[in-house]
Amino acid sequence: MSLQMAFGSYEVGVIQKTPAPDLNERIKGRLAVLAHKSWSLKRMLDTVTETSHAFLVPETLRDRVSDYDPDVIHIELAEIQTQIDDIAFDLYDFSEEDRRAAQGDAFIAEDVGEDDDNESQAEEAPPLDALLSWTAGVAFGRFDWRLATGEREVPPEPEPFDPLPAKSPGMLPDGDEPYHRHAGILVDDTGHEHDLPRLMADVLETVDAHVDEDLRRWLRRDFFKYHLQQYSKSRRKAPIYWPLATASGSYTLWLYYPDLTNQTLFTAVNDFVEPKLKQVDSELSNLRLAGVSLSRADEKRLEELSDFRDELADLRDTLLKIAPDYKLNHDDGVQITAAPLWPLFRHKPWQKVLKETWEKLEQGDYDWAHLAMAYWPERVREKCVTDKSLAIAHDLEHLFVEPEPSPKKARGRKKNTGSSE
Repeated sequence: MSLQMAFGSYEVGVIQKTPAPDLNERIKGRLAVLAHKSWSLKRMLDTVTETSHAFLVPETLRDRVSDYDPDVIHIELAEIQTQIDDIAFDLYDFSEEDRRAAQGDAFIAEDVGEDDDNESQAEEAPPLDALLSWTAGVAFGRFDWRLATGEREVPPEPEPFDPLPAKSPGMLPDGDEPYHRHAGILVDDTGHEHDLPRLMADVLETVDAHVDEDLRRWLRRDFFKYHLQQYSKSRRKAPIYWPLATASGSYTLWLYYPDLTNQTLFTAVNDFVEPKLKQVDSELSNLRLAGVSLSRADEKRLEELSDFRDELADLRDTLLKIAPDYKLNHDDGVQITAAPLWPLFRHKPWQKVLKETWEKLEQGDYDWAHLAMAYWPERVREKCVTDKSLAIAHDLEHLFVEPEPSPKKARGRKKNTGSSE
């Protein structure tokens, strides 16, 4: 087929001209068995990929669920490919010379494929990051820790053409009790009941997984960069754990996108930032009461707390500035929904993406979004008068005015100017 193609396009004509051998029932059955087995093995490899529909648990814990050896799986897949190739050679009546030539090309392709595989493996999630990401997901209520402890059975493997599930089997089933109840917000704050690093440590203890890692340091320095990479594909970036932080990053609210509502920002201020400010104010007052008897360590602590209080106040003020007009709709997608919050993300590449998205929203480039209607309703409604697709998107089709049809030019018979003899 590749030899017949023009410009790398698999067009109908190419398919029609490609000779297809007659398959008897025995060969059909054999190919079906090999294809199904290959699909099943490929799916098994996906059971350790957090963003896959087949995800169960991270690779570090995969043996807790059932036998899992990716090297053995790849060898078995290669053997299946060889069997399918042999069947194809027989069906097309390849000579030994043809087979050697084809296999030589296959070896070249395999070498290229190995390079590609090595590159993809280099981009694969490091086992520790994948494990810690999963523990964070358990804390947020996304993933089900019981698969790793044996408290919940693994759902049976689906058939290849079954509809894709709304959730992967590794996610917490609807209606089941989450590991930790929260209002869509966790926090990086030692001693807080919703402290994310502590919850992650609890999850690791629950599944009996020992990790030599400073979880709070990993969460502050590595998690979001890793998470953004895992939840991005092509030009689509869709992180679901949002770190809204103070300028120094010493205090971070982690918002869980699926649980985000119009009240989440108010909740963040009332239940997290304001109580933290009161706690800091109380400590500052106690230090100031000491007056001249402050030690050098106390003076340093006083300075640090003063700076921290200013950062918390800035975080509170920014959230309260955004919250009243923040009317989100999950159909807008992650990037547009997060755009108004761009000043609070400390990961520079993601902040840049969101800032540019916000500027385009301001300019009217994304007026199809529900968020645009929330911020600039008059502008969007005015556009709905002349843009039917926009009117339909906002359920305002009654505003659309059909344009007057252009008058058609009358067609007259062409005059014959030639002379007749």
